[in-house]
Amino acid sequence: MSERARLALFLVGAVGFGFFLVAGLRGLPASGRGGSAYADAVNSTTVPLRQTVNAVAAVVMDYRGFDTLNEEFILFAAVTGVTLLLREARSETGAEVPRGAAFDPEPPGTTDAIRVWTLGLVAPCLLLGLYVVAHGHLTPGGGFQGGVVLAGAMVLVYLAGASLRLRRANPMALLDGAEGLGVGGFVCVGLLGLLVGQCFMQNVLPFGTEGQLLSAGFLPVANIFVGLAVGVGIVLILAELLEQAIASRNGGGDE
Repeated sequence: MSERARLALFLVGAVGFGFFLVAGLRGLPASGRGGSAYADAVNSTTVPLRQTVNAVAAVVMDYRGFDTLNEEFILFAAVTGVTLLLREARSETGAEVPRGAAFDPEPPGTTDAIRVWTLGLVAPCLLLGLYVVAHGHLTPGGGFQGGVVLAGAMVLVYLAGASLRLRRANPMALLDGAEGLGVGGFVCVGLLGLLVGQCFMQNVLPFGTEGQLLSAGFLPVANIFVGLAVGVGIVLILAELLEQAIASRNGGGDE
């Protein structure tokens, strides 16, 4: 296809997209006057039917839980793709660095002040992430947000210059299993409904009392598995990139 033909095809698509975008924007309600039948239905059913005060959690983990399952598999596929590509590339080029090999224990630019502050923030970051995951059905947050916060603790460990020391423990197999557990656990939560003869993602656990930690049926359990999958998935990607950086620093990988 010539450059002129590609440009013409792009312009046709851009004009069509722009038309529908403008039409959609013109159909939006005025600022401060939003509202829809769907929003009213969700707000009126989450508490009496699901015993959760977080309508977003009810929608994401229950009402459209199958969509969330697809998002889980997208994340799982992305993490799997990154890890396989980087590990295979290092294996083919002989860039794998032995666990006992000598290497610089600190990333460039690490200072005593950075180490002290970042290591001091690791535990609070983990606690905040666990809180966001566990209270996802009660307050804004949940497995996706909490998982990102938990993964942030890994970033703090790296900034503190401790991740290269932890590398000797080689927790990659454990992380791989934890990622599979997070995704598989969410699937099992959905399959519980089928096992009792109803439908996928049908709640089969007690709803409890509104506002309590142990409430909302399977929503807290689903949030835990999602938080595990998201947090471990991000950590796996960061760990693989760190391995690649170590291999390149030691002259065994592509610059």
